[in-house]
Amino acid sequence: MERPPSSSSSSSSSPNEEEEDLRNLLDESDSQIDAAEQRPPPTFDVESLRSRLRRSFFKLNLTKRQCIVIFLPLLLVFVYLSTDLTNYFSSDKVPDSVFRPNHGPEEPDLRALYLLRKQETDLSSLWNRTLSVSDMKSALFRQMSLNRQIQNALLSPHKAESLGLYGGGGCRRVEHKLLKRKTIQWKPRRDKFLFAICLSGQMSNHLICLEKHMFFAALLKRTLVIPSHRFDYHYSRIIDIDRINTCLGRKVVVSFEEFWKSRKKHHHVHIDRFICYFSKPEACYVDKEHIAKLKGLGISIGGKVDSPWEEEDIAKPSNKTAEEVERSFRSDDDVIAIGDVFYANVEREWVMQPGGPLAHKCKTLVEPNRLILLTAQSNAKNPSCFYPIPQAAHCIARLVEKVDAPVIYLSTDAAESETGLLQSLLIINGKTVPFVKRPPRDSAEKWDALLYRHGLEGDSQVEAMLDKTICAMSSVFIGASGSTFTEDILRLRKDWGTASVCDEYLCQNEQPNFIADHE
Repeated sequence: MERPPSSSSSSSSSPNEEEEDLRNLLDESDSQIDAAEQRPPPTFDVESLRSRLRRSFFKLNLTKRQCIVIFLPLLLVFVYLSTDLTNYFSSDKVPDSVFRPNHGPEEPDLRALYLLRKQETDLSSLWNRTLSVSDMKSALFRQMSLNRQIQNALLSPHKAESLGLYGGGGCRRVEHKLLKRKTIQWKPRRDKFLFAICLSGQMSNHLICLEKHMFFAALLKRTLVIPSHRFDYHYSRIIDIDRINTCLGRKVVVSFEEFWKSRKKHHHVHIDRFICYFSKPEACYVDKEHIAKLKGLGISIGGKVDSPWEEEDIAKPSNKTAEEVERSFRSDDDVIAIGDVFYANVEREWVMQPGGPLAHKCKTLVEPNRLILLTAQSNAKNPSCFYPIPQAAHCIARLVEKVDAPVIYLSTDAAESETGLLQSLLIINGKTVPFVKRPPRDSAEKWDALLYRHGLEGDSQVEAMLDKTICAMSSVFIGASGSTFTEDILRLRKDWGTASVCDEYLCQNEQPNFIADHE
């Protein structure tokens, strides 16, 4: 059925009608939007969220500076979370075996590498932690300490290592080049003897005197006669006399008993010439009592006691050369005696060099009796009377802290009350550093069994030499300035190669802060 045609009024509309229709359409659209906003949005309505964000963003109207302030921290956080900073500190792969914590003194470079690797790990750990001010200071202090260890490890190849400190920390032993020392050969002439006279001071002085006699005997090409214990100390109980001959490879020293037997055919022992080294304050530093002791041994002395130098004074000994000694004491007599040479100043640098002035194959010639040495080795555990005890304690604590010594061996004749006070004052970081002393003889203890079995117990000179030996074997040594006991220990340490770069005199370069009045 065909549709009837429309009238002309329905095919076209007026402008007023079109504007009204557009207004109605907009009102309807707004009402739909308001209704949509009143409804709860769906859970994953991404488009709606994006639309709201876009409108909110444009409403903020941010400046360029505000954008930088907001987005720069976010950018830094993103970089930090996405970057492995340890890669910037990594190096070529090195075997872990190289970085073991303990290295010998001959491996300073490996030690430094180990410490650098440890420092890298610590710094990486600090980067990823939030620290308080106090924690940061503590961490910085640890890194500074670690840096100092690295410096010491790198520098160590370029450096020169009556109180023994066992432990020693970073105190290396002093290296002496024994092969480059100046020496002379000791080759005695047949049946030519030098009788040693040593009278000044106690045992340490006598040992120094005996060493100088050995030098004199070598210069004069004579065999040295060790004095009898009825005239001097019992040297065979203190030092290893036979070892001296072994080190020289020939017979250069004899005991008084051997000397006596070799001269039996003469029915008595006769000193053909008695020569004094010093002429002041008295000839030979020998008194009538000692002359009487010599004669009591059946020894006769020929001629008068004289000196080649009329003005040689013990108080001011002059420097003498080896040539002067040879010229002044040369003699064709079979037996001569020279005394006392403890204060003699002959070729000091030559005599005092490590190993001494004589050519030999040992570290040192005058060494403790073998039994004493073994006892010291089996018992070695790891103050001067001229300083007040508090000052001495401060000086000792300073060195103990420096070398990190866990124990101190104390050799002294001070009273128990004094050593007890010293011990009570020796506190480092809140901890007392323990003292160890040679214990008294006790049949229940076995520390001195070797000496006891050989009849050497109870001898004060053997005990003194034992103390010397223990101190000479310590990692670090503190001695009393001006003490011959100390000087003999330093000689042993130097010759044995046990001397440390940290060895020093008690309160070195300091004056006592209290000096008692004289009577």
